[in-house]
Amino acid sequence: MSDLINSGIELMIAGMGIVFLFLVMLVFAINLMSSLVLRFFPDVPIVPKTSVPDVADKQVVAAITAAVHQYRRDHQ
Repeated sequence: MSDLINSGIELMIAGMGIVFLFLVMLVFAINLMSSLVLRFFPDVPIVPKTSVPDVADKQVVAAITAAVHQYRRDHQ
């Protein structure tokens, strides 16, 4: 019986060791891929458009504001 338990423990330790080594290799592979992607495909900063709103935008904002004001006045 003791021989069977020893074999089970050895098999458990071998399996846990293999899983641990696989996870360590996976972490290194992910870090390597991340550094390669950042080196060859750097992030391009997004430049926001700074345009002057036209009259149509101001009219839409005014209409939405009036609708919200009327809704709040009617539902108090």
